[in-house]
Amino acid sequence: MKTLMKTTGLALAISLVAFASAEARELRVAPAAPPAHPANGVMYTNFLKYLPEESDGRLTGIMLGPEVVSLTQVKDALQSQIAEVANLLPLYFPADLPMMSVTGQLSLTGTNSQAMGAAMSEFVVNCAPCQDEMKTLGLVFLGSGASDGYEFLTTKPVRTAEDLKGLRLRSGGAPWARLAEHFGAVPVQMSVFDQFEAISQGSIDGTMASIGDMLAFRLVEVVKYITYVPLGMYISTSNFATSKVTWDSLSAEDRAAMARAANRANTDFTNRWGAEIPAIAEGAANEAGIEFLEADPALISELQSFIEADIETAGSYSQEQFGIADAPEQIEAFLKLVDKWTAIAEELDNDPVKMAARTYDEVWSKIDYATYGG
Repeated sequence: MKTLMKTTGLALAISLVAFASAEARELRVAPAAPPAHPANGVMYTNFLKYLPEESDGRLTGIMLGPEVVSLTQVKDALQSQIAEVANLLPLYFPADLPMMSVTGQLSLTGTNSQAMGAAMSEFVVNCAPCQDEMKTLGLVFLGSGASDGYEFLTTKPVRTAEDLKGLRLRSGGAPWARLAEHFGAVPVQMSVFDQFEAISQGSIDGTMASIGDMLAFRLVEVVKYITYVPLGMYISTSNFATSKVTWDSLSAEDRAAMARAANRANTDFTNRWGAEIPAIAEGAANEAGIEFLEADPALISELQSFIEADIETAGSYSQEQFGIADAPEQIEAFLKLVDKWTAIAEELDNDPVKMAARTYDEVWSKIDYATYGG
């Protein structure tokens, strides 16, 4: 009898485990970046780690590589359910996400990665037009992150404003295109995945990008010079854009768990890209014999003046290109959030765990997950 009871108990335990496993939801997620990039190697890798932790095992995930879903394919992949969660960059889809692209027009102003990521998250969560844009696309926003500062990564030396004239430089969006044109360079719009081949073939003379691209996209093999200058940072991100079909299928409890996991991974990602990767990439560039150039003070001064003036340009550009009448007011609101989060980031010494906790308290804890994204 005891043997029968033990056998029955074991069978029941096995059945319960099997049932629980069957009930676990495996999400298809797409970082749209190679393993060496922090969006893949940290942001989505950590997200997959945090999902079961935050959901008590109810949510897990499987990662799709950039060969399945690239940055330009993210919107279609989410809408077709090829991916359920993916790394969406609004500046790649300005016609679909004009309000979210307004903040992207301020990318040149970024100086603190954690502050910019948190400011973007708080702004979009509370921005009704931004939420409407995502809803129209059938997507849900779960936070942002930011890169380190952008630099000139080139095959020709850049020290002065004169050196920029005529250079063909890859631009990651309208702000950098405006900057290039102002200094007489030729901005070239292309995917970040195409810049290696374009530089190696001489189609472009370099890029305005994160030094992390030296490793993430193998630019260490083709770039000859790095000039440190204030070129802002990439801030227009929706790191964990989620298909509304998937979101609607989840309980409020599981939606909250996803948001907590995404929030933790957002600050991990920003720390990796904004604080850790630059030093690693700089070391690799030194080993490769790449020359680090000191920009002429006059060039730095001219860049800073352009960036300050470009805040007003960003407003008028958004009015003309995106039809957003109150773009200047939206920009002012966003910049106030940048000031708020810069103070917080400095207070917390940019610690990613502490930043995640503060962002949760200030933003994600205030959401009603029964209605958010609905």
